[in-house]
Formats: sequence, C-alpha cells, structure tokens
Amino acid sequence: MEVRQAVPQGETVTDVAIIGAGPSGAAAAAWLARRGMAVRVIERSHFPRFSIGESLLPQCMVHLEACGLLEAARSGNFQVKNGAAFTWRGRDTAIDFRDKFTPGPGTTWQVERADFDQRLIEGARHSGAEVEFGSTVDAFVADVERPRLTITDARGERSTLEARFVLDASGYGRVLARLAGLARPSSLEPRCALFTHVEDRIDCSRHDREKILIGIHPDLSDIWYWLIPFRDGRASVGVVGNRAVLEAVGNNDSERLWHFIHAEPRLAELLAKAEAVRDTGRMEGYSADVERLHGPGFALLGNAGEFLDPVFSSGVTIALDSALRAAPLIERQLNGEGVDWDTEFEQPLRRGIATFREFVDAWYDGRLPRIIFNERQTPRIRSMISSILAGYAWDTANPFVTASRRRLDSLAEACADEPDNVATFAERNL
Repeated sequence: MEVRQAVPQGETVTDVAIIGAGPSGAAAAAWLARRGMAVRVIERSHFPRFSIGESLLPQCMVHLEACGLLEAARSGNFQVKNGAAFTWRGRDTAIDFRDKFTPGPGTTWQVERADFDQRLIEGARHSGAEVEFGSTVDAFVADVERPRLTITDARGERSTLEARFVLDASGYGRVLARLAGLARPSSLEPRCALFTHVEDRIDCSRHDREKILIGIHPDLSDIWYWLIPFRDGRASVGVVGNRAVLEAVGNNDSERLWHFIHAEPRLAELLAKAEAVRDTGRMEGYSADVERLHGPGFALLGNAGEFLDPVFSSGVTIALDSALRAAPLIERQLNGEGVDWDTEFEQPLRRGIATFREFVDAWYDGRLPRIIFNERQTPRIRSMISSILAGYAWDTANPFVTASRRRLDSLAEACADEPDNVATFAERNL
C-alpha cells in the first residue's frame, strides 16, 4: 500500500523514526521499509555489541517471518532450541516446545546476541531502512502529526529529526519513558543477575544442548540459574537473585557467580571444566513499567515499555510481538485511517505480557516449580504449560492464558496435595 502525503525529502525528515536497532527496532524497520515508507533507525551503540537475552522462544519465529527477517537470522546457523530443562535438588525434568497446545513453530534458537542483532538490523537495512549508529536521542517533542527528536551524532553534532511517527525500541535505555515522563515502578521485586560466557567443555551425555537449562538453588529457592548452550561449544551462564544475598559472598562478581554455580550440583558437574571467555557482567533494576505504551505520534516497543524478568526468556518475544503489532497500525495511520492505539495496540500487547507476568510470579513463589516437577501431569496440561513457555502467551484458546492465575493456583494446589489430584484438576478445570 502506498503511503499518502509523502514527506519532503531531506536528512532531517522521515516517515518513521525508530530509536534503537535491537530486535524490535529491526523488525519494525524491516516491515515498514518493505512497504515503501522512509524509515530511519537511530542507535546509540556501534554494532555488533554484547547483549543478554540469548535464549529465544518459538513464537519469535512467527514474527521474524512476518517482518521478512527469518532468513537473515537463519543464516547465523545458531544453536537449535526445542525446549527447557529444569534441575532442582537432584531432580531433573524438561518441557519440549514441540509438544504444545498452540499451533506454530516448536523450535527456535539460542543466540549470541551480538551476531543475532547484527544480522537483523542488516536485514532491515537491506529492506530499505536507514540506520545511524553512535547517535543519541537527547530530546523529544510529541506531536500527533510531526513528532521531533533532537539527536547528537558520533561526531558530537546536534540535529533535529522530524517524523510522522516515532517508535521507541531503545530497550533498557527506555529513552521516551525517560524523556516523556512515562516511567512507573514495576510490580515485580527488584533482582540482580550475574553472568558470563564460557567455553563450557561439557562432555556429559545426559546434557541436551537443544534446551536451556534452568536450575534452582538447593537451599535458597528464590535464586535460580541459566545455562544457554551456543553452537560453538560456548555457553551463557548466569545466576539471578536478591542483590544482598548475592553480594554476601565473594570479593567480586566473578567470585560470587562461581560460588553460586558450585552450590548447585548439576551446574557444578556440567561446568567443572568451563573457562570464562568474558568478564562477569551484572544487570539489576531491570524490571520496569510505564504509564502507557503510546502517545501523540509515538509508541513504545519491547523493553522500552515494560520488561518483566529473564526467567522465561520472554524479552525478545515481547519485543518482536510489539513491533509486529505497531507497524501495521503506523501504515494505516500514515495512510489517513483512524487508529485506536489503546484497543488495537496497548491492550492486546499487555494481555500477553500479563500472562507471562503470572508465570514469573508463580515461578518465584514456588507454584510453578511445583507444577513443572510434578511427574503425573496429564499430557494436555503439559502441552498447555509448554505453549506459554514457548511464547504463545496470546493464544486465548489456552485456558492458562485466559485465566492464568486461577488455574496456576488450582494446579499447584493439586500438585502439592496428592499427585493423583492432577488428573482430577484437569477434569474439572480444562
């Protein structure tokens, strides 16, 4: 569809300005540019650059295909991921995403984000988007027809970019949330993550490199671990917990990370020969929310709006979902159609995020581990849980989407009372 009221040519004017070149920015840029719109992406960093959020969900594959970036990503030959494995006090279980309630892909990838993000934004550039690295957005003026950004480029020169619409895909930078005063506290407790990359040297035949491994501390149930294998014998490892608890041991973050890894028997066994290949990183205060996800001439995508927790790797899925919801609405709006951004973008996006949030809450309060480690779940229940963990959090045909909290409460109670009660729960609730 051809965009009406073409914007005058010039380097300070564009149809759509996008802040950030991560997955949501690249997806939106590719979708819009492929439909003939002038798109300019403003990215603070120089790519490739390190990022965590390395374990994708199968729902991502649907979105990558929709925006035309699936082949660009596939060219990275990333490690295949087909599910999640869990370990706790010597008990092991796994959820296979291919055995799920919701139709759609059942596999995805585990990626080093520097490579993955680079491939996506180059795919967007190949689709026709302009990309400017090393530039910072310093100011923003919201306007329903001509929102404006003030930008400082890599040379320190300032300019104004006028657009017909602005998307904030700045991730943890949360540019518009800050400049427009939209930030509000998250409902989730603040936590801290310590992480690194390793040459993992895992030679255990029981280890499945096609699954992320999530461990729970044997004594401190609110501390958990990730082990994300990559294709080249490397892996991402991390520990998440209360900052004060993590800092109570060791003299630095590297010592703290390895102290906690050695405290979990399965992780200690698998990583006995591992060697770190980058410094230990720290991320904290990452859970965030905003008053609203849109305003006059702008919308917020992915982590620039709301970020929950890394436990179920929902970040990239939410980012791509938000981009693929926003882009068609922008096309309609720039072609003169009326768009209700609240009912067509914010409300449906937040419904899926709310489903993920219920599962995050259930993870930390112990309900979800109780469910996951229960061995007597019916195949139907297991497939419904699998669908949520595979990213299909917007599938309203799934009872664990439409009434997440109530059904998680009931199922966890059934798992705690008598193992055989799980079948009774299924008969009465599903």
